[in-house]
Amino acid sequence: MKTSSVNPLNLDYAGTEEWAESYVQEELNNGHILRSPAPMLLTNIYAQMVVEGSIVANEWVKRACQRHLKDLEKSKDPKYPWKFDEAKGWRPIRFIEKRCKPSKGDFRHLILQPWQHFIVGNMFGWVNKKTGYRRFRESLIFLGRKNGKTTLESGLADYMAGFDGENGPNCYVLANSQKQASILYEEARAMINSSPWLKERYVPNRSEIRYPAKNGKIEALSAEKNNKDGENLHFGVFDEIHEYQDYTLINVMKRSRGTRKQPLIVYITTAGSILDGPLVDYIEQGQDCLKNYADNVNERTFYYMASLDDAKEADDPRMWVKANPNLGLMAITDLINDYKTDRRSPRELADWITKQFNIFADTDELSFITPETLALNNKHVDLADLDGAECIGGYDLSDTEDFTSACLEFPLDDGGVFVLEKSWIPQKRYERDKNPERIKEWESRGEIEIIPGDYVDYSYVLDWFLDMNDKYDILKINYDPAKALRLNKELEQAGFDTEIVRQGFYTLGGPMQNIKELLLDGKVAFNEQKIFKWYLNNIKLRQDRNDNWMPDKQSQSRKIDGFAAFLDAHVSCIDMLVEPDDGGPSSTFVSFK
Repeated sequence: MKTSSVNPLNLDYAGTEEWAESYVQEELNNGHILRSPAPMLLTNIYAQMVVEGSIVANEWVKRACQRHLKDLEKSKDPKYPWKFDEAKGWRPIRFIEKRCKPSKGDFRHLILQPWQHFIVGNMFGWVNKKTGYRRFRESLIFLGRKNGKTTLESGLADYMAGFDGENGPNCYVLANSQKQASILYEEARAMINSSPWLKERYVPNRSEIRYPAKNGKIEALSAEKNNKDGENLHFGVFDEIHEYQDYTLINVMKRSRGTRKQPLIVYITTAGSILDGPLVDYIEQGQDCLKNYADNVNERTFYYMASLDDAKEADDPRMWVKANPNLGLMAITDLINDYKTDRRSPRELADWITKQFNIFADTDELSFITPETLALNNKHVDLADLDGAECIGGYDLSDTEDFTSACLEFPLDDGGVFVLEKSWIPQKRYERDKNPERIKEWESRGEIEIIPGDYVDYSYVLDWFLDMNDKYDILKINYDPAKALRLNKELEQAGFDTEIVRQGFYTLGGPMQNIKELLLDGKVAFNEQKIFKWYLNNIKLRQDRNDNWMPDKQSQSRKIDGFAAFLDAHVSCIDMLVEPDDGGPSSTFVSFK
């Protein structure tokens, strides 16, 4: 059976088994999977095979391979600071294959696959021509679950603690929770206990693995554990950073490597549903680096980002290897049959898309927006073109000690809308936020204002609307009456027309669905304000028996105030989109730039 011409989802169980056997044989024949350790470093060979198309890979793995091959050419220039030292790239691979033993299963030894040769070879093989120190200080390894992440993490940790040539190397396995970090640590310890050669040289205690000959150690740390300053990191491997909502642990580890000559931090993870955390930032940085090679972006970070190119490829197992480079070593028949069953459930399908195929998605079938939809709404409007334009205002007053938001919504001549949003937060609330660096970035962009004291004085909101009214024609300001009576009175006294928006399925269901339709069409412009993206990412839906929608938070810490202000405004703005006055508001509409 030629697997390239047959989709196994269309076969019965026996046909699927036959297809899987043929697929594995083809992968063995083309060298994409190995049954025994390779006699040489395969980094360059893997890169060439991916670029020429003999190994199926997604856009970003292809670009990573192109980057490697281009760097090899540039290294011939004496002025280029880096060179590829195959001996150094091969050394940790030999260590893992010869010295480390699997702690589970019936395997006698570990076999690193060509894609792992590419990753490890890059991380350890690229060095400075003058000093010989490693080029890459950080590495992002992004791939589907069950591709041997834990084994690779553990093997690298054991190598770095004793055989990287560093005196007193402090090595850490890191996770968002201490429980997850302990799982990684226990695997590194079990690997040592399974290998007589390693067990003679390491002291694998319950809380710390030591390598006395070099005074090295391996320890498990997490975001839950305090007092992490001063760790003097030589090697850190972060597991599943898709769970991280902030940079606290990451920044502590980065700052602790200052005295090391060639520290290495590795992030190994699948995709997740937190769309505003560090992982999404790293993915965007990686795409920028690989897409704009000539700009030398993030020259000291290595990226291997394996995923489907499109969620539609989930229905073609021939493409699954893009997110799962170890696919040929998996129980493929079971995977295919499980997928055929699970894809009938929206929740189960979303979990497959996220965890097995490595595409960011929310596993809740009532999620409001996906990363793909959000990316469609990337158009910008020149604010100068809006001078004098008609708009609808909206505001959401949460507790005075928390986020408060206001917005203006402008109808546009393509049937879309532009949203201009502003938020406020009191200093006391900012100081206890889990991710103050993010708020500071929003502040630097003018998207949020940190108010002195313990609460938000609503006069800031009043003053903002007064300033905006000098530039634009605010026809009406809509609001949730909860906690808003005083501000509403002051707005009325200032001459604004205001209107209550009752917070319920009947009032908000239609506008909510219309906003979703606009987002799906890429017709919500907000000049890519980062805080507004955050608000959109934080929404999940509540649904009544008539399929009406209401917005809700993904969790207590994830705010939606800016979206709530937008939704209140849209209750009236939707009429301007479908029922323009004679002569139309189109004379004040503006086009996307």
